Amino acid sequence: MKLAPYPEYKESGVPWLGKIPSHWALHRGKWLFTKMERPVRPQDEVVTCFRDGTVTLRKNRRTRGFTESLKEIGYQGIRRGDLVIHQMDGFAGAVGVSDSDGKGTPVYSVCLPKLNLDTHYYAQLVREMSRSEFITSLAKGIRERSTDFRFDTFASLVLPVPLPDEQRKISRFMRNESAQINKFIRNKRRFIELLKEQKQNVINQAVTRGLDPNVKLKPSGVEWIGDIPEHWDARRLKTIAKVVLGKMLKTSPSKDDQLKPYLRSANIQWFEANLSDVASMWFSPSEMEQYRISKNDILVSEGGEVGRACIWQDELEECYIQNSVHKVTAGAEVLPLFLLYQFSAFGSKGAFKAVVNRVSIAHLTREKLVAVFFCKPPIEEQKTILAHIQAKTTEIDQAIIRAQREIELMREYRTRLISDVVTGQVDVRNMKCEGGSLNEDEFEDIEEVEEEIELPEGGEDDE
Repeated sequence: MKLAPYPEYKESGVPWLGKIPSHWALHRGKWLFTKMERPVRPQDEVVTCFRDGTVTLRKNRRTRGFTESLKEIGYQGIRRGDLVIHQMDGFAGAVGVSDSDGKGTPVYSVCLPKLNLDTHYYAQLVREMSRSEFITSLAKGIRERSTDFRFDTFASLVLPVPLPDEQRKISRFMRNESAQINKFIRNKRRFIELLKEQKQNVINQAVTRGLDPNVKLKPSGVEWIGDIPEHWDARRLKTIAKVVLGKMLKTSPSKDDQLKPYLRSANIQWFEANLSDVASMWFSPSEMEQYRISKNDILVSEGGEVGRACIWQDELEECYIQNSVHKVTAGAEVLPLFLLYQFSAFGSKGAFKAVVNRVSIAHLTREKLVAVFFCKPPIEEQKTILAHIQAKTTEIDQAIIRAQREIELMREYRTRLISDVVTGQVDVRNMKCEGGSLNEDEFEDIEEVEEEIELPEGGEDDE
């Protein structure tokens, strides 16, 4: 696809916009849109405006993470096709066209075009103003996490006005291209998941069956382990490692206590510790001796995703553990990394979930953990297995990194493309959509593809 600029341009006089096609008009937002204040109907459900530009019924996206209002004071009617601008989160991209009839918080500016305008085009235009941080530059004061972008401000802005048919062509082009890019990203993410499964299979096979496909096997007596090489042992963790559960949270010091950093369950991720948020608490001298973690200690989550584990590599000069984390120190008969790979293998099979206390919240108590069976090959064989895993998983990890980079590059391309198209830097009036054109029903299924974290909603805490 080769994109070219328009034949002629003119200065817009708008700093963030620059030059625009010579035939485009310029009008303030107040001449283009009116702010609606519809009454709420009994059948109306809550519509939410998300930071990825999706405006839909809350139930269509998710409900977790929202605080329900006891009284829906000031709620307003929203109709499918309305341009919705989140006054507090518009700076972060919470602008879009509603795909549903419903009701929304008064923190939303619900806009209806006065002229023959394409609302999808203007939604992308305002999101570009957000991406370029133009909206943030309008802030009159400092406000954490947000910048007021009320309708009065939007109404005062000078906006480009392509011809109505051109707006629709631009909008359709962007949505088709976004759909194709999203399809590419989804396929890459599926590929990454397959690679992760392949990596896990390599680990599972190596730490439970070894590397010799012809080795004679025997029953381990443990469901999630299955058969193991005849010369291996299945041993309870307490016989091959020392296990210490961390200290109860302490908010006030006693005599001789010292304030020290500690890790909790949230810090324990698979294979490495997340140190982006490390808290501190008080430890006595004896507690410091008991709960201090050392290099090659395996740290195991006691709650949350029970059994999730990583190996400590002295990332911090000094660190301790809270009672949501176990410290597992391997004995002479097992290598720490081999033990960690078994945590990964057994965790993928649901072994730790099967043994936790489920009276209320799942907890992998010390008593439960030390009773879990692990495989114990001879030390030299453990070394050989680790070398094999390292070689195989390095190849897979490199493939994952390449795929993730391709996703990043495609997202960057999409951002640049949308910016150029909505501001008239490239001419798409005669462009044919690659991959086939989408009909209007298919447009409704197009969603932004993001990482596994949930996208933040816009400002529902203001309700």
